[in-house]
Amino acid sequence: MSVIYILLGVSVIVALIFFVAFIIAVKNGQYDDSYTPSVRMLFEDELIKDKTDKTILTKKE
Repeated sequence: MSVIYILLGVSVIVALIFFVAFIIAVKNGQYDDSYTPSVRMLFEDELIKDKTDKTILTKKE
């Protein structure tokens, strides 16, 4: 029975270590997306044109 308590304690400690590492990574900007906004501005006009073309087609019918 004491082995279960030891394993439970170790697993909680490991979980806390991973949680702290995740929080530190988020605060340091590890998950910031700097690529997508630069690509989005290149294809934004095409998306707007597609939307207007579809509205024009539906209005003609």
